[in-house]
Parts: sequence; structure tokens; C-alpha cells
Amino acid sequence: MSPSNSSKAAPDLRIQGDRITLVRSQVKEDSRSTDAGRDEILLNHMARFRTDPIGFLRELGLHLAGTEWRGYDEYIGQRIFYPEFSKEIKDKVIESPSLQGKIYELADLKIADEEKQGLLDPAAPDYTSKMASRRETLVQQLHKVVDKMLDGMICKLDSKYFIRGAYWVTSELTLRAYGQGIRVNSEEILRLKQVAEEAEKKKQSILFLPCHRSHVDYVALQLLCYRLGLALPIVVAGDNLNFPIVGGFLQRAGAMYIRRSFGDDQLYSTVVQSYIDILLQGGYNLECFIEGGRSRTGKLLPPKFGILSYVLDSLLSGRIEDVVVCPVSIQYDRVIETEGYTSELLGAEKKKENLKDFVGSASVLKSNFGSVDVRFKEPWSLRSFVEGQLAQLALFPSRFNVDWEDERNNHIRQALLRTLGYRVLNDINSVSVIMPTALIGTVLLTMRGRGIGMSELVRRVNWLSERIRANGGRVAHFGDAPTAEVIARGLSVLGKKLVHEADAVTERTFKPADKLELAYYRNMTIHLFIPEALVCAALYTQVKQGGGPAIQDMMYQTLYDQVQFLSSLLRGEFIYASKGLEKNLQNTLERLERDQVIYIQRDDEGKFVKVGLHPAERKAGRENFDFYCFLVWPFIDSYWAAAVSIMGLTPPIGYKDNDIWIQLSKAQKSAQQLAKVLYDQGDLSYEEAMNKQTISNGFKRFEEEGIIQVIRTRDTQIPPRLRIAPEWRPGRDEKTGSLLESGRFWDFVSRISVSRREGKDRRDGPTVNRRVLAHTDSLGHQLFMEAVQAQTEEEQGKKFQLAPARLTAEEKRSLEQSIREQRRRRKSSRARL
Repeated sequence: MSPSNSSKAAPDLRIQGDRITLVRSQVKEDSRSTDAGRDEILLNHMARFRTDPIGFLRELGLHLAGTEWRGYDEYIGQRIFYPEFSKEIKDKVIESPSLQGKIYELADLKIADEEKQGLLDPAAPDYTSKMASRRETLVQQLHKVVDKMLDGMICKLDSKYFIRGAYWVTSELTLRAYGQGIRVNSEEILRLKQVAEEAEKKKQSILFLPCHRSHVDYVALQLLCYRLGLALPIVVAGDNLNFPIVGGFLQRAGAMYIRRSFGDDQLYSTVVQSYIDILLQGGYNLECFIEGGRSRTGKLLPPKFGILSYVLDSLLSGRIEDVVVCPVSIQYDRVIETEGYTSELLGAEKKKENLKDFVGSASVLKSNFGSVDVRFKEPWSLRSFVEGQLAQLALFPSRFNVDWEDERNNHIRQALLRTLGYRVLNDINSVSVIMPTALIGTVLLTMRGRGIGMSELVRRVNWLSERIRANGGRVAHFGDAPTAEVIARGLSVLGKKLVHEADAVTERTFKPADKLELAYYRNMTIHLFIPEALVCAALYTQVKQGGGPAIQDMMYQTLYDQVQFLSSLLRGEFIYASKGLEKNLQNTLERLERDQVIYIQRDDEGKFVKVGLHPAERKAGRENFDFYCFLVWPFIDSYWAAAVSIMGLTPPIGYKDNDIWIQLSKAQKSAQQLAKVLYDQGDLSYEEAMNKQTISNGFKRFEEEGIIQVIRTRDTQIPPRLRIAPEWRPGRDEKTGSLLESGRFWDFVSRISVSRREGKDRRDGPTVNRRVLAHTDSLGHQLFMEAVQAQTEEEQGKKFQLAPARLTAEEKRSLEQSIREQRRRRKSSRARL
């Protein structure tokens, strides 16, 4: 798997317990990289008591004694790990002006409320003393609440001896599953250490922003920081991990726990902001996952802005001078939790975290999950980033001199936050390494046949590796091992549950055994080929018409329009380059032309006129064209199924009250049920179309486009509800009550459908349309009538289980405001891709 066009780079470091091994990098790096080191054979992991009791006891003794790097005495960063550390941090948080101000503000609001209720009489002679006494009581009560919040929230990095033991224990557990170790790039580590030394001098924090695929993520990054002598970051974690034994262990190892949702709890929100302020003012390193939760699909999720928002506010308010941002990519040969992810995506409820699942069963600890690859993007200044963004706005030539308290500037802050989030995601993608298992999974799920022979698998993996490098990506390697050997190792990691080896006399043949779980690994490569995939899916609308080359050619403007539609539709799934649709599309077409996948007809001025399949691609049986289509077809299928399901929510004929709202989660579950029926009957080509995450993303996009309207309340007991926007509502046949195959929404659904895959299992046509609409109508009618029944029971004073089917006056006002804001966003949004 040696590249033909990649530049030589700094060596990788493979970390296995107390062993660090140089491994020559064969990935495409930037021009500043230099060659160093050589390949090393994979080493055994840490000594085991049963196989090497003397070596095991020696390593344990070295850890207990704190020999050399194990002592963790000269780490780079601010001082941590002393007995009073957490107490000092807690006291600083409590004394922070913002938190103290919020406590007195809430106390005053409570007093004002009590005055309205007549509990305090302003006209009474002793009112002043009573009010002061009551205020002091409320302040004391709020301080107790804050004290309890902080005890459950702040990390407790008070013992270096605990950290030494924790490192040894977690190394043992991690390397039992990932026996090939944790690999990093030496140049990136040296650069990070230099940045850390500079940050330490300036008393500035490094904000590590990794992607999130597994519980192993935070373990791997903490192990790396410890082994390389960097101050451990304080890790923002959901309080769902704060369960017995593990919760306390993680908190002492650097975890700070926060709620998954703050709701309207102003005090809790202020406590979090104050804690973040104190950490950043002290120059302590911080780590939070840019995606929020773990990705169940293998690709990056849209950014979550919670902690980023607090960090940005600390900077914009002037409470801190700067923060060093370090995006981090963490990749795996195999992710321990993917089997559970598959169950969740198919509709199973997420299991509550527990000790057994977190540490791993005995079988997991004995399994071969390969290696972990960690890459660090070159760190950058958050202040410089914000200044650069503000400098682009003519209204703010004075950069940071902006009144952020003014609500009129809130949209500028939101734009900064969004740009920041997607900048981090782009950085993570740019340094991510494609693992051998991802190469194998991608090839297996982008072939037309049921299986593939070893020779063909080798050929396609080599082709895919070259395409990844050509698009600026990186490919993992195993030294100078031949491709067949690397594939064999990858197949052993994936195992028989994911890849089945068929009985074959002449050649080893492989086929997907669990396509949905295997798709997780394919999705690790998809970000590199999204432009090509969307172009090919758009061109497919013409190619699938059949006939000769002239019939299958497509006018450039028609192609442009369909690419724009698809890229806008799927913008919640993928991250696009920042150059704009026209430039990105032209660059993509030229790449495909160079690769002889398509040909382009130009006019005398060089402008694109027509696009079609290249003769060489036709001769090869559309092999590469189909590859790109296969990458995006499952997502198009899923969005189509989600859109079709929404049509079924149209009020039945003759029902006068159209203002009925249906619980969002029930509508999404119904969409998943519809997708399963359509997949079983052959109207969907991909099992992945039943993916709960992708269907949910589809609903979000339809909401952004104004196709559906969703109402969310501050009351956590009332779940979000939806209805089809009146202007998008499909029509019904007045005689039969059936949904009509016409109208604005039908045209929208049809435009998605034209880029879907056709084959022996399905063809577009009236018969399919009627059957699909009948299914969605049946499921939608059931949801609609359940909501009506619940509303009737509510009006009769009976207890009901569903969310209210009608809106209150306050909710109607909130809806009108939301609709206006969405219209403003749609007008200001630019072309995608």
C-alpha cells in the first residue's frame, strides 16, 4: 500500500504501555514535513502476569515507584495534582463576580415574587429588616445549592499517586482490547509540546476538541498526555457517566460532569460558565467533544455549541485574553461499541451507562480491535480567529470593541459560534487517518456484486487509497507490508460478524455480513468524496434513463441545479468546502474529468455546456462512477423515506380541525417503521435507510426548509410536536381520501427520488407510488387519530399520555417568531457544496 504520489513525512509513534516505537509515516502531509525514522515490526503489548509474571511485576513496580516519566513530575502546563487543588478551584468559582451576581439577582427575583403573593408587605414598618433577613436566607440557600452542584461537577485532580495508578490500570485495559497500541505522529507531538510550553508561559489554556466515537476517546487522550508529559486536560463529560465506581474514578482522573440539558436553570448555567472562566483564567487545559455525544454512524456529527459557547463568551467578555484551540482526530481499526450503535440506529433504546458496559466484558478485553490513531491539528489562537472573522464585517472595524450585551449583536455572536464549530470539524477531517478497516468496509459496500475476491479487493483498496491521497486525505499503513497482508489484518479485526468469507475453491471471497455495522467504517471515508458523490448522484438521474451516450449526457445547468438541491438537502450530514457551490462544483468536475470518470463539453469560451460518462468509464462498467453513487445513495434513500412519511401526516379528508400537532419522536419512529416496510418490499435499496439518526437529520432539514413546523417548549415534560406547514400540505382525493401524487410536497419528494438507485428490486412508477403512499397514509392516519384522541381526553379532563395536540396562545406566538427567523435564515443562506 505504498503511495505513488505522497510526500515523505515525520514518523508515527506507536505507544504501547511504556514502549514507544517509531513507525515511518506513509500518509500525505504538508510541505513542511521531513523524513525521519524507519519502520519497526509491531511489538507485543504490556507484559501479562500469566505469560510473563516477572516482567509484569517489574512494570508494576516501576509505576508504583514513579520511575522516570512515570513519576509525572515535570509535565508541561499549570500545576495540578496537589491535595487542595479541587478545593481552591471550588472556592474561586463560588467567589466569582458573575456567580455572586446571579445568586443575588435570583434572591431579589424571589423576594419580588413573594411581594406579589402578599408574603412580604412593603408598607409594613419592619419591611426593610424583614426583606434583608429574607434576602440573606435566600442567598444562603442558593449557596448551598451551588455547593452541591459544584461537588458533583468539578474534577478532583488532587492526587498524583492516584493518577499514576489510574494510568497503569487504564493502559492495561485499553491495550488488552487495542493490542497494536496508540499511534501518533512525531512531528505533531513535537509541535504540540512547543505550543504547550508557550501556553504555560502565557498562562493560557489548550482547548482540546476531539471527535467522539467511543468511550475510549477520553481514555486515549489522557493516556497520551500523561505519557508525553503534558498537563492532563479537564474533560467535559455528561453526568450520565457519573454512576457508582466509574463516576468517582473519572472525576479524580480529570472529568467534570455537566447535565445533558440545562433547561431554564439560570443558576446551573452560571455555575458552569463561572467554572469554565476559572479554568481558562488559570491556564488549565480543557477537553470537550465538538460533536457532543458519540457518533453512531462513523462520520462527524454537526457541532454542538454548548461548551464552545461558554468559552467564546469568556473571550468576548474580556474575562480571558486567549485560548489555544487544538482539534484532535481519534480513529480506530474497530470501535468497541459499534454493535450497540447498530441496535440504537434500528430503533432500540439507548442503554443507560453501567460499569460492565463501560469497562467492557471479558470477551471485549480478549478481542483484537487493532490500534488507535490520534492526530493533532496545528493549534491556533481563538482570539486571532475571532478577530479575523470580525474584520470581515464592515460594521465592526474595531474588532473586539463590540457591545455583546446588546441583543442586536446576538446574530453576530451566533455566526461566530457556528463558523468556529465548522472550522474545528474541517480541521479534524483534514488530519484524520483512514484505517485499513475503513478501506475494506468502503470497498465491500460500494460494489454491485454480492461478494469480492481477494485479488479484486486488493485492487480496489489500492485504488481507493490513491483516491484518498489525491483528495488530500491520509491512509494508515503497516510499514512496508503488502496490501494483501494489511487487508488480512483488517479482516481479522472486523471479524466474521461483519465480513463473511465464502467457501471458494479457486479464491478467497468476502461479502458483507452486517451491512449496517460495516457502514460505520465506510462512513469514516465518506467526507473525502462528498463532492464527487453528489455530482455522480445528480448525473445518475440522466444515466439511469439508459440508451446511448447522447441520451445519458446532461446539460451543465441541469446538473448544477440537481447538485445544488442534493447538497442543500444533505447539508446536515456532511461538511462542505468553503469556496461556494460554483467553484467547488467546477473543481469536482475537473477532478472527475482527469480521472476519466466523466467528460465535459465546453463552449468556445471554455464554459461548461454538457457533462456525460467518459468512454473509459463506460468501458470499465461504470465502476468508479457507481462507487461514488454508492457512497451517497443510502442517505438519499433515508431522506426520501423520511419525506414520504411526513406526507402521511396530512389531516384526513373531511376533518375540519387541521391544527393538530403530533409528537415529533412518534413521527420519527413512524418514519422508521415505514422505511422498514419499504425495505422489506424492495422500495428501498438500503437497510441503512432505516437509520434513526439519518431520519432524524432529515426531519431537521425539513424543518429548516419550512416544510414542517416544530414547536418546542421550555417545559421539559412536554416533548416537541410538529405539523406539516399549511403551504406544503399535500392534497387528497375528495372521493377516496387518498393522498394525491401532485402538489408542492410531492414535487419535492419526487426530486429526491430521481437520484435514488434503481435496480432489479425497484422502479419508479405509478404502482410503486400508490403502494408507498398507502403505507405512509396508514401510519400517518394512526398518529393523527392518536393525537386527536389525546386532545379529546384532555378537554374532557381525563389523564392522557401524549403531548397536547393543540398549541397555547404563548406557543402560537413562539411559533410565529420561529417561522420569521427561519425565513430570514433561508434568505441569507448561500448555495451549498
